[in-house]
Amino acid sequence: MGSLLFFLGGWGFVLQAVAIVHFIRRRPDTYWIFIILFLGWVGALVYVVVEVIPDAGLLRTSFQVFPRRRRIHELERAILDNPSAGNYEELGLLYLDNGDYARARASYDKAIASRTDSVDAFYRRGVAEVELGDFAAAVPDLERAVTADPNYDFHRAKGLLAHAYAQTGQAEKAEALFQRATKISTNSETYYNYAIFLQSQGRTEEARQWAQKILDQRRTMPGYQRRRERVWFRKAYALLARMRL
Repeated sequence: MGSLLFFLGGWGFVLQAVAIVHFIRRRPDTYWIFIILFLGWVGALVYVVVEVIPDAGLLRTSFQVFPRRRRIHELERAILDNPSAGNYEELGLLYLDNGDYARARASYDKAIASRTDSVDAFYRRGVAEVELGDFAAAVPDLERAVTADPNYDFHRAKGLLAHAYAQTGQAEKAEALFQRATKISTNSETYYNYAIFLQSQGRTEEARQWAQKILDQRRTMPGYQRRRERVWFRKAYALLARMRL
């Protein structure tokens, strides 16, 4: 036991460095940085066990990048001989997952040109258009999905359409749809977009409340979900900070 403590103590600075780098990249609860700094390698070891090791589960998503890229290349070649709507839809979804929104939109354009009965193609194109900031184009695509099924994509379609309305100056429609979406959905993206809308309308206190709701959800979230939602926690913190200025 003594030799183990000596070994860990000798390499403690490395353990602390690993913990600090992970903390900076992942931004978990702030108290962890004090545990890492003030408890030395012991605090760093606790942090690694509680935060770093569970994060390893997220590596599976990273490993999926390679087969996804391989499938993209396969479809890009297949489409030369078989430019079917189905192939273009699958390629568009892969581009979306890869964060290549311009290519995703182009793929869905071609899929829809061949077949107009796929609600999902319109919805996914709308998602790509929102990500590209083309909200005017996103509105009719998202409207088509919400009209077909108000709960499409677990209510995300409704929240994105409300956001697109807000970004195209349709405040009344945005307000009504945000209220409907937030009554039945706890989606952090929807909460954040609603907070941004409320801030733009000068309703700062309400905006604070919705941004805070994103952070309050952490208490009941399982650890893996908290890690996935960190991007929205950071955005909520930043929005609250801006509104305090």
